[in-house]
Amino acid sequence: MTELHSRLITDLAPPDIQEYLKTDDTILIPMGAVEMHGYHLPIGTDIYNAMEVSKRAAEKAGVLYGPPIWTGYSPHHLREAENGMGTITFRGDTVRGIIYDTARSLIHHGFNRIIFVNGHTSNTKVTDEVFRTLRYETGALLGMFKPYGERYLGIIEDLMENTPEETAGWHASEQETSIMMAYKRDNVKLDRGLDTRAQAPEWLPESFKKVDASPDVEFQGYEYFYFPMEHQEMAPHGVIGNPFRATAEKGEQIFDRFSQHLADAVGELKKVKVDITQREYILKA
Repeated sequence: MTELHSRLITDLAPPDIQEYLKTDDTILIPMGAVEMHGYHLPIGTDIYNAMEVSKRAAEKAGVLYGPPIWTGYSPHHLREAENGMGTITFRGDTVRGIIYDTARSLIHHGFNRIIFVNGHTSNTKVTDEVFRTLRYETGALLGMFKPYGERYLGIIEDLMENTPEETAGWHASEQETSIMMAYKRDNVKLDRGLDTRAQAPEWLPESFKKVDASPDVEFQGYEYFYFPMEHQEMAPHGVIGNPFRATAEKGEQIFDRFSQHLADAVGELKKVKVDITQREYILKA
């Protein structure tokens, strides 16, 4: 196989893609969000994360990666009109439609294994249906990789210095601030940062507790409740945790570990037998 000059599919011409498909049928697709991350991080944090992990993993695994699905489902981050927070949200139907069209187009051309690299948790609130539909319709191998921490830090836990109460993996805290320092240090303005925690919305009785941005709300010591709420109702400043222990060195290691984990998984997923039942994509107007 001729060595490709780039792993990004939009850098390639049809002969390059055709040559790649002779020996591999895998592609990574970054997806994320454009939403406020406090006052110290760029609104592109989630999509920059997904793009960087995808790029590094593609190089390590020798596969292709696609252009990003640049924003996602973030209505809870819009805040009041004319506030200039910058969040750009898609509707759930839009997110599902973009994933569907992206996957069906790639399957049409011969890709059988499509891994979406998702940098934004709330996209998972609206995506299960479309992944199932794509699998049922086409037989393709579809998956989602989630390179972030939140309640489960996993392979990056030893890098984090925040205490559990300082929620290293949550919104604009130690992990996200570190990866943005590694990605583009000039985008991070730590002098604007805040060390703060999540809270239950004021409209709930004091007997209901919340410590992070997970869907669950605690009552009588148990987490059986969910309520739809705006992000500012649980995190007025957009930050959940302590960003001041972040470093670019940690961010570099986080990117390296997540991309290596993804690359390793891609190697294993190549062993899966995939039978495409519907290849051609006839777009219905």
